[in-house]
Amino acid sequence: MSSEDTFSRKLMTAAAMLLFKSHRKPGVKGWELKHRLGKNYMKIIDALNSYLKRIGLEVKTVFEEGEDLDKARFYVTLAHPLTLSDLVTAGWSIDEVAVLAVTLSILASRGGKAPAKEVLEILQTKLPRWRAEAHLERAIRRGYIEKTEEDMLVIGWRTKVEIDQKELLKSLLEMKPEEAAEEDSKE
Repeated sequence: MSSEDTFSRKLMTAAAMLLFKSHRKPGVKGWELKHRLGKNYMKIIDALNSYLKRIGLEVKTVFEEGEDLDKARFYVTLAHPLTLSDLVTAGWSIDEVAVLAVTLSILASRGGKAPAKEVLEILQTKLPRWRAEAHLERAIRRGYIEKTEEDMLVIGWRTKVEIDQKELLKSLLEMKPEEAAEEDSKE
């Protein structure tokens, strides 16, 4: 078998490992890739990434414990953020997106965790309690938010993978309050 055939086979193996769920959480740990693909697994991941970018996907690396690639988790995600109409097509309501954005901004502003009760109180200023709870539970089930035994909400694995948290905070900080926006439009 030529080295090109070996590389192609390893490329297919890497794609299968990353695209097909084999654990409770999607993605693959770096040590698993190293075990199946060899010590130069990052070259294979980079080659796979260049193939995936052609169709709007990318391999994303999320470090869970320091900067060690063997302990990092690798995922395949969309290369560009979805538009609001894409989110609605994917089954998200505007309220769900808003609840997730508000919750993530609260968590980010408080060092990555906050009491669930406080988050719900904030959400209830705009939504009925039952709806806020339902949307929050759905975000927890989807993995965007995690709930600890102490009833604290923390940023979930899926947020770390799919959402550019810095861009979210930047967008929220650039927003104007409704009253200020109305005054600016009158001028």
